[in-house]
Order: sequence, then C-alpha cells, then structure tokens
Amino acid sequence: MIRPQQTRLHRQVALQGERLRHWAENPWRRLSLVLITGFGAFFFGGAVGMLTGALAYLDPLAALICVVPIELSIRCRRWLLQRPQDRLTLQLLDAGRIGLLYGLLQEGFKLL
Repeated sequence: MIRPQQTRLHRQVALQGERLRHWAENPWRRLSLVLITGFGAFFFGGAVGMLTGALAYLDPLAALICVVPIELSIRCRRWLLQRPQDRLTLQLLDAGRIGLLYGLLQEGFKLL
C-alpha cells in the first residue's frame, strides 16, 4: 500500500478535526455549532422538498437523496457511540439528521 506524502497541507487537514473539537470546548461555541448544523440541514431539507415539488418529476430521486443520508447517519451513529471521546461529531450528526427530517416534514405539511 502506498502511503501519501506527509506534506504540510496533509498535516493541516488531518489536524482540523482536533482543532474544531478544541475550539468547541466552550459550551456556547458547541451549542452554536450544533444549531448552525441543525438549521443548515433544516434549510437543505426544505430546499429539496420545495424544488422537487416544483419540478414534480424528480420525486423518486429526491426520496433517495433524503433517505440515503439519514440511513447513513444512523449507521454512523452506532459506530460513534462506541467512541466515548468523540461526542462533538455525534452531536453534529444528530443535529444534521434531525434538521433534515424536520425540514422535510415541514415541506410535507405545506402540501396538505
């Protein structure tokens, strides 16, 4: 197996997760990061629902676009629960999943 070259860019990208975790040690920063993730996913869920409702012929594709990330996040959540030191990633994943689901539900209620 060929290992990638250890360049400065490679080291900086590898450290970004640790830097974000260190930055989010403050509870207010952590809360703001979780809220931004949740609202971003909520916006994305609403946008997918609105666009597919307007175009009306992409419904199966839109359902696939919405179901696959939710299912993958559930599978990743099981794996993240086994790693007790990494709670920020778990919180961000949950906020994104719930935000996407709420955005889709809101678009569904608009159609009633």
